Amino acid sequence: MTTTNRRGLLRLGGAAIAAPAILASGRARAQGATKWRMQALWGGGTTPMLYEEKFCARVAELTGGSLEITPFAGGQIVPSAQAFDAVRGGAFEMMKTFDGYTAGKIPAHGFSSTVPFGFPEADQYEAWFYERGGLDMARESYAPAGLTYVAPTVYGEEPLHSRVEIRKIADLAGLKGRFVGLAAAVMADFGVSVSPLPTSEVYSALDKGLIDIADRGDIKANYEEGLHEVAPYLILPGFHQPTTATSYVANTRAYEALDGQQKAALAVAAREVSGALRQDILVSNGEYLRKFAEAGVEIIDFDPADIAEARAEAAESWSKAATDELSRRMMDSQIALMQDMRLV
Repeated sequence: MTTTNRRGLLRLGGAAIAAPAILASGRARAQGATKWRMQALWGGGTTPMLYEEKFCARVAELTGGSLEITPFAGGQIVPSAQAFDAVRGGAFEMMKTFDGYTAGKIPAHGFSSTVPFGFPEADQYEAWFYERGGLDMARESYAPAGLTYVAPTVYGEEPLHSRVEIRKIADLAGLKGRFVGLAAAVMADFGVSVSPLPTSEVYSALDKGLIDIADRGDIKANYEEGLHEVAPYLILPGFHQPTTATSYVANTRAYEALDGQQKAALAVAAREVSGALRQDILVSNGEYLRKFAEAGVEIIDFDPADIAEARAEAAESWSKAATDELSRRMMDSQIALMQDMRLV
């Protein structure tokens, strides 16, 4: 997509007047609706899954029913680890995924999912996607697989949960931890013995002492999962995953069969959901931090100066993980934006 076209879509997403135009055009086509299926990452009834349902409903609204997407929870159609190949093969048309899961095979995905010690604010990371070419590079990363990166959902930090007391970056050395994607490589360089366990195994691994520290999800989701029962310490900020991007990814043949209005509706709905979920998480964080504290969990705030100092070391890890031309291009553009924002 050209820069001009991308900016056009952003204007569409930001202006309320654009939505009725999409809707009016879609009404005429609703009779011959295109029907898609989308498998998400999340369990049924969870907050993120409710927002995927809102995304699908919004697409239908914006297209006047000409594009109907039925959402399925994680693992409901195929096991989550098989979603990439299932969408590529056309078993269903779209998935909501986390690029970090495929960073081992596609190095660029380490940078389009989260940057450890990187952007501390979600708006900064989202700005990289929409203002510094990140969206185009993410699409480039998926294109060889016959997949189209539609748009990210960007939100803030994921906390670190610990069975042991840690109060500074140096305390990480020698611990066993669960991390995925670029975070796995960075935390290993900080002396952590990393296990890339599935999200579903984090609770039991902490409970059994197989790991000392773990990344899992946002504060509310982790409380709902019961991590307060197995980890007496919650570490903030989430320096290992300060901002997060999950992604809508479609089968390219299915995507190219859509008309321009339907493609625009996907972009608009995705941008809206990104902001709405982020705001929901911001509001929920305070409430659920209180719940953790009431459950006896100690909330430990790391010194910002300690984290800032560690960013330089983390940047060396980013460089080692950027093993091909596209991942290096992504990394360089992110570092350039961080420099402009006086983060590095």
